This record gives sequence, structure tokens and C-alpha cells, in this order.
Amino acid sequence: MAQSPEEQHPVKAFGWAATDPSGHLSPFKFSRRETGDEDVRFKVLYCGMCHSDLHSIKNEWGNSIYPMVPGHEIVGEVTEVGGKVTKVKIGDKVGVGCLVGACHSCDNCVNDLENYCPKWTLTYNSINTDGTITYGGYSDHMVANQRYIVRFPDNMPLDAGAPLLCAGITVYSPLKYYGLAKAGKHIGVVGLGGLGHVAVKFAKAFGAKVTVISTSPSKMKEALEHLGADSFLASRVPEQMQVIRIFSNYYYFFFLFFKFAGGRGYIDGIIDTVSAVHPLLPLLSLLKSSGKLIMVGAPEKPLELPIFPLLMGRKTVAGSIIGGMKETQEMVDFAAKHNITADIEVISMDYVNTAMERLAKADVRYRFVIDIGNTLAATKP
Repeated sequence: MAQSPEEQHPVKAFGWAATDPSGHLSPFKFSRRETGDEDVRFKVLYCGMCHSDLHSIKNEWGNSIYPMVPGHEIVGEVTEVGGKVTKVKIGDKVGVGCLVGACHSCDNCVNDLENYCPKWTLTYNSINTDGTITYGGYSDHMVANQRYIVRFPDNMPLDAGAPLLCAGITVYSPLKYYGLAKAGKHIGVVGLGGLGHVAVKFAKAFGAKVTVISTSPSKMKEALEHLGADSFLASRVPEQMQVIRIFSNYYYFFFLFFKFAGGRGYIDGIIDTVSAVHPLLPLLSLLKSSGKLIMVGAPEKPLELPIFPLLMGRKTVAGSIIGGMKETQEMVDFAAKHNITADIEVISMDYVNTAMERLAKADVRYRFVIDIGNTLAATKP
């Protein structure tokens, strides 16, 4: 006879969950598995709020599983380890990001790219190998195989470091893979939000020149003076972006593509963090020949992709999502060495629904982080 979820996962847990596409979060009792031989259990102290949490609780991507306990920027203190665990010990500060499982045998897994495994298991809104639902970090404790545990250096603050487990690795990985993590490169960052502000910090730490591209001119001072960007382009100001006007004459249209989008740009690579529908042509016109436009945002609708700029400048439009566990640990260690953290607003658990409303309006600078350790217990029925 098959075991019930309670029998498979006998350790009581408490968190906040969404139970339908309204996305409203409320107190929720559930359970987690016992600590296996290679498992690490830790008390959750902080959990970042990612924009994907908002998409997921509202089923905006059409794949939500309810009840849903969100959260994949989870940090805390180890309370129990399995008998075969060698990676960490009780009392260590650790984190879990977007992944808690993969097949471990495909080419991607063998090459430390669990994030591209076709059988990955997400930290929440996914199905465990035992058929139960995975629950995330808006909860009192977490358990995961040691392979998916990230060690936090002593000098890395847990609250401001938590968003690095998603936002940080999402921008760090493409900067490394596409050859942009080098001194002297010129990198554009589109969007100055949770991902974008961290991208600026990593790019500067690599020694690159950074241009922030934003629809909000009001963010110029923040980009230049606080984050240390070298220049700022307001993408709704045509003179700055050299937006190409499309004329009715086909030949003149072709000439403009060749002149402005073919290879006269000045940026080596652009990290596009925007999750709303937006034009790509102005961004492609900023790239040098052989430049790369890397998409890390996730718009709900398809974007239009102009082909002439790609042909004329041998340019690339690519995508990237988080990183494997080896690279995630590398990213956290690099961030600790260079004092890179997210700019955060720490909130209490009972503020989470208001925070989601603000997140939908981009009313946060730049990442909400829930103080789970100090405020979750007070919300328990």
C-alpha cells in the first residue's frame, strides 16, 4: 500500500501558502521528509521574494501547483545533517536556491549544469521523486540533499545575501559563460530592478564598464552614484537610444538597418533583465559587431526579433537561467570576496501580501527579504 504524504514526510512544518490563483498567502501547516543520509536540514532565517514568486502564486505561467509555499532564496542555520553529509556541519550558515533535485546522470548534470537538467526538481511548485509537492522557503525549516546546499561565507550577511541565490546567479552565470566577465569589457544592463542592480555590481567587480539602460530617467542618480555605473541611457528618450524610425521606402529602411544596427554600436554585451514586453531593436543597435544580447527576464508574451541587425553585425540573442550548483557556490564566494550583496527591504511575514502588491508595481528597492526567523512564529494559528 502506498504511503500517504504524511507518512512519507513526517516532520511537521509551518509556513505561508497560496491555495488558488488569487495568490493570497496565508498560514499553512504541512510536513517535510525526515533527514536522509545525504540530507541537510536547516532553520530558515531569511527568504528573499523573487518576481517569479509573484508569477507562480497567481498561476501567470500556467503551471502552478496548489497549495504553494513559495520562496527559493532561502538562508539559515544547519540544525541536522545525515550520516553521509560531508559538505557542512550543524551550526553552519547555508542556503538553498532554485533547485533541490536533478537526474545526476545526463550530460548537463555530469557537467555541473543541473539547472538545465530535463528532470530538475524545483525548490517549490514541483514534484519530488516520491510524488509529493515541493515547498519553498516561506517556512520555518528546509531540508535538501547536500548537493543543493550552498555554504555561506562568514562575512556574507544572510539577509542581503539571500537574493544572490536567484538574482545573483541569474546574472553571474551569463556574464561568465558569454565571456563578459573581463576587465575592459563594456556591458549594458537593461532594467534596474532586483536582477539589474546586482548585475551592475557583478559587472563592476569584474572590471567592466557598465551602462544602465532604463525606462525611468529618475533612476540615473541611483545607477551612477550608488551602484557605480559608468553611464545611463533612458530608453524612452529617442535621442539617447538612437531609435531607428521605420520609413515607408524599403531601401532606406534597409540602409538604416545596415548603418545603425549592423555593427556601429559600442557595447560588447547586454544583460536584459526586463520581464515585460519591450522592443529589442534599440538594444541590438547598441551592440558592437559580434555583440551579445542575453535575455534573463521572462516576459509573458513573445518578443519581436528583428533579423537584419543580427545578419549585418553577426550579433547574438541568447538566453540563460540561473546556474549549476558548482557555479552558484562560486558566485557566492566571489560576492563575499568583493562585498557584493543585494539592496533589500526586510519585511515581516505578516506583510507578505502587501509586499506582493508592491512588487507587482515595482515598488521596492530592490528586493524584499522576509525575516522568517523573527516573525514567522508570531503568525502561527
